[in-house]
Amino acid sequence: MRWATYASVAVAIVLIIIKTMAYLLTGSVAILSSLIDSFLDFLASGINLFAVRHSLVPADHDHRYGHGKAEAIAGLAQSAFIVGSALFLIFEAINRFSHQQVLENGMVGIGVMLITIALTGLLVKFQRYVVKKTGSIAITADSLHYAGDLLLNLSVIVALILSIYLDWQIADPIFALMIALYILRSAWVIGKQSLAQLMDQELPDEVREEIKAIALQHPEVLNLHELRTRSSGRQYFFQLHLEMDGELKLKEAHQIANAVEIEICKAFPNAEVIIHEDMEGLHEGEIRE
Repeated sequence: MRWATYASVAVAIVLIIIKTMAYLLTGSVAILSSLIDSFLDFLASGINLFAVRHSLVPADHDHRYGHGKAEAIAGLAQSAFIVGSALFLIFEAINRFSHQQVLENGMVGIGVMLITIALTGLLVKFQRYVVKKTGSIAITADSLHYAGDLLLNLSVIVALILSIYLDWQIADPIFALMIALYILRSAWVIGKQSLAQLMDQELPDEVREEIKAIALQHPEVLNLHELRTRSSGRQYFFQLHLEMDGELKLKEAHQIANAVEIEICKAFPNAEVIIHEDMEGLHEGEIRE
């Protein structure tokens, strides 16, 4: 996870440098939009770097549940940066509609965008490998944004080609406006994921159903209720009540709960599980889950 943050910061710095040169040479507002997006990537990746380092700090006396929510806080910060720059880009694109500008050195711009696509593609491939191994929400958000950048950069190339070879100068601000709207959508997705974790939103239904299936596989478990799930960074937290035969001894009930806990942790290695043992039928009527 740390290497993924280092890689994204390094790529963002390189892209900012070459896109700044391309914008100064061409004057393209579409390239400006891509430059702003790369600057956002740099800020977001920098935030992720510190957030991931903090989230990986083990639980301590003052933070018994760990530091995983630092990733979600970083996600909210990313969203704020993204919204602000997207609004600025919309203003610039609208202004260019009334003040159209002939692009210069268009081939330089196209060459820079091709280099950008190559670097971004390599970074996304590495980030997806890291996400598959860790499930990090911060790296997932970063990867989502960079993956979208691939389409963004392709759209910039299309805008440059239309402007240079077909003399459609209006294509430049149109594509810039479309990119701004895409950036706003990315902010919504990242912000929604971050808030879900900060507000301890339940994990997806398929995760809950898998936990239920594992618990009910044990022959001594008759039912379960009060299943609660949440996440904090890479860490999952599960709480549930198991219903067993009321004639069981405390030691036997505890052994059953331990066996269920072991099986759940096999399926979810990053989970912390708390199980309460109940007599069958103790909670009659509607059971809250």
